[in-house]
Amino acid sequence: MNNFPILKQRILSEGRCLDGGILKVDSFINHQMDSDLMMAIGEEFARRFSDCQYDKIVTIEASGIAPAIAMGIATHKPVVFVKKQKPSTMHHMVTTEIHSFTKNTEVTVCASTEYLQKGERIIVIDDFLACGDTSQGIIELAKQAGCEVVAFGFAIEKVFQGGGKLLTDAGYRVESLARITSLDNNTITME
Repeated sequence: MNNFPILKQRILSEGRCLDGGILKVDSFINHQMDSDLMMAIGEEFARRFSDCQYDKIVTIEASGIAPAIAMGIATHKPVVFVKKQKPSTMHHMVTTEIHSFTKNTEVTVCASTEYLQKGERIIVIDDFLACGDTSQGIIELAKQAGCEVVAFGFAIEKVFQGGGKLLTDAGYRVESLARITSLDNNTITME
């Protein structure tokens, strides 16, 4: 769970804290993206999970798509993204409710069983890990589809919100490239 120095440096130099435990990294991660940094993140996830046997990479729209795609390019694995709205064109799907930390609301998420198939092994990649609600939702979707979650990878984990402990206590492998231990007093503190 060592920090990824390139990402750590960017968070410390460009990240901003907002009240309520919000870390804004929208200048390089989840609004405007640094494509070179994103490719480096994907390659680092590929390296960290090189010992895993898995079929697909799964993420959730929208901010998780870029790091998941970068890992997919590095590993030549397909990427499936969980949708936050049920499309009228998706007929065979699994659904569940998750709590969105950023929006402070419940969201119904779904994925097609055409792309999450029984017996597949998946690695979940996302931009942030906070309380773990989104991760729990993806675990539930995987169970409904008959898939096995092999591991989780996060660009940034807010350790103080407990999501990483929740996942590791449940027996999941978690790799976080940058681990934030505190955002108290609007100051970013990292491991």
